[in-house]
Amino acid sequence: MVLFNLFPFFAYIGPGMGGGVIAAISGIIAAFFLGLWGILYYPIKRAFKNRNKKKILSKNKVKKK
Repeated sequence: MVLFNLFPFFAYIGPGMGGGVIAAISGIIAAFFLGLWGILYYPIKRAFKNRNKKKILSKNKVKKK
């Protein structure tokens, strides 16, 4: 039976396979961080933009009085 074979199996993993594994792992990590960036960055950017608009509007109201 193959399950009880105690001899080590030797297999050659070429540079293409190693490069593919590295590319897949780095792609997964990049997708995670870019997704996190997209989820966090745009709401924060919108909040700052709305805050700046409120400041400008409040300054204009003060100048009109």
